Amino acid sequence: MSALPSEPPLSVIHPRGPIRAAAAPSPGARHAKPLALYDSWWTVAGAGVAICGAWAVSVWISVHLQADATLHTAALFVHLASLVLGFGAVLVADYYGLLWMTGRCTLREALGSASRLHTPIWAGLVGLVASGMLLHPNPSATLTATKLVMVLALSLNGLQAGLLNRRMAEQVSASPSTGILAWGGATALVSQICWWGAVVIGFLNTQS
Repeated sequence: MSALPSEPPLSVIHPRGPIRAAAAPSPGARHAKPLALYDSWWTVAGAGVAICGAWAVSVWISVHLQADATLHTAALFVHLASLVLGFGAVLVADYYGLLWMTGRCTLREALGSASRLHTPIWAGLVGLVASGMLLHPNPSATLTATKLVMVLALSLNGLQAGLLNRRMAEQVSASPSTGILAWGGATALVSQICWWGAVVIGFLNTQS
């Protein structure tokens, strides 16, 4: 039975005095959860638009910026080091995925290892783009244009891969659905094609 309007608020007897029930927090006291990158496809799409814009700016700068021989040599070293860092981390992440598929580690272990590799992968990709602007690329050449498109595809693929990891982490206690597995396979395939393609094109460009 509810208390009558004339009854006092509920209290608890305490040696130091009555303790009244805590009042409910006011709406203004509640803080809204900040919007995270992988909360929805809309946030991922917004980040994708930003990546496309940054890619377009980098291509424009690479066409209009001319570096001297010393800066060109330094940029080439950073370019190769970034390739080793980024592509190496991708290969390790895919290796953990292979270990999980063959039953040699759990899905939780594979996802945990892959999540730790996101930073070197993105660092390598950013290093490739930043140093590539100083290497005098020729976007009108077919091979160079193809490599630039592959770099953009790598960036967008890496962006949505973060959302994939989050979806797989939600199913870590059970077997991932067929759709999630197909999504993961397509992500790995695009990653390997673009990374290997960029390596081959970079090698061919040095021979011309």
